[in-house]
Amino acid sequence: MIDIRLIRNDPELVRENIRKKFQEHKLPLVDQVIELDQKHREAIGEADSLRNIRNQRSKEIGNLMAQGKKDEAEKAKLEVGAIAPRLEELQAIESEMAAKIKEIMLSIPNIIDPSVPLGKDDTENVEVAKFGDAKVPDFEIPYHVDIMERLNGIELESARKVGGSGFYYFKGDIARLHSGILAYARDFMINKGFTYYIPPFMIRSSVVTGVISFEEMENMMYKIEGEDLYLIGTSEHSMIGKFIDTIIKPEELPQALTSYSPCFRKEVGAHGIEERGIYRVHQFEKQEMIAVCEPSESAEWFEKMCAYTIEFFESLNIPVRALECCSGDLADLKVKSIDIEAWSPRQQKYFEVGSCSNLGEAQARRLGIRVKGDSGNYYPHTLNNTVVAPPRALIPFLENNLNEDGSVNVPESLRPYLGGLEKIK
Repeated sequence: MIDIRLIRNDPELVRENIRKKFQEHKLPLVDQVIELDQKHREAIGEADSLRNIRNQRSKEIGNLMAQGKKDEAEKAKLEVGAIAPRLEELQAIESEMAAKIKEIMLSIPNIIDPSVPLGKDDTENVEVAKFGDAKVPDFEIPYHVDIMERLNGIELESARKVGGSGFYYFKGDIARLHSGILAYARDFMINKGFTYYIPPFMIRSSVVTGVISFEEMENMMYKIEGEDLYLIGTSEHSMIGKFIDTIIKPEELPQALTSYSPCFRKEVGAHGIEERGIYRVHQFEKQEMIAVCEPSESAEWFEKMCAYTIEFFESLNIPVRALECCSGDLADLKVKSIDIEAWSPRQQKYFEVGSCSNLGEAQARRLGIRVKGDSGNYYPHTLNNTVVAPPRALIPFLENNLNEDGSVNVPESLRPYLGGLEKIK
């Protein structure tokens, strides 16, 4: 959510930002906010004026009573009494206007960084760099489910009977690999100086609306029936939410956090992409990194966090590339975002395995997270990035570490988490 003062002082900047995101249907929202804000401020001004009159009249009544001028005092009391209904009416207008303004402001996109490339959708995202040697071996690489089945590591049919499509059973060394990658990711981030957390896996609606847009909530979140609770789609939701309505001391920044959680997603409209396998599922696990920092430091943290994910995947022998999201592909709360994509030698292309995002002060403003400054409180910036999210990350791991005989090499960095195992056979 942007600062309403930006709409008051420079509405054309906000409109131009909406155009850059190819959301022309939202342009009328700017004028709606300007009109409602004017009514809101007029109501506040009139109410303040009436309160001043009431206070003055009340003092006069006391003086008149002290002077024995009861008739004049009674007349003044009637004037004070006549103010009350209008004040009540104005307070109702204030509340109504404030609620409408907030509802609309939540739909107006954040101001994107000037460096973000312009484009309508993800087909116009821009490759920044490639890391690692993206090879295609001289033997055929099976579909990732077939690799897992040959290693006796996955059951899909029984999972469908239990939970429906989009679920799975991992077993044996594949289950161990899944857990080992997460444990390695945890220690990798701890060694980078991040504090490890296991957060709540359910959050209230006040946190949901603070961390994501309405569109994302509708397409992602599972609602707990009869409760003001949602299952998290990523631990970022809980981790940013933990700061709600807090004032942070400057010396407590930056805060670098890494968190493990299961994640639950509807994946509305995502069917058809590798649907038979584990690319898009309703339940997965994830190691996340989060930063809360001074506004002046968020660009530095953004670059640093992207680099950590790239380093992590390279340590698993997985080539990756960084792809900058264009303006039309950015979620409304994001200032800037880079997708990390892993190389698939079977498909001979890259696909997304994580996303690093700078949200500026949008989440902090929505959640009431402030920093105590010498000349007044201000909002910190928040950032998040995927370290690794299996099971999707298992796909490039298996493909890039597969041998012709069907065995899978375990990189040296991961062996301590798999009991010293060098190959999965």
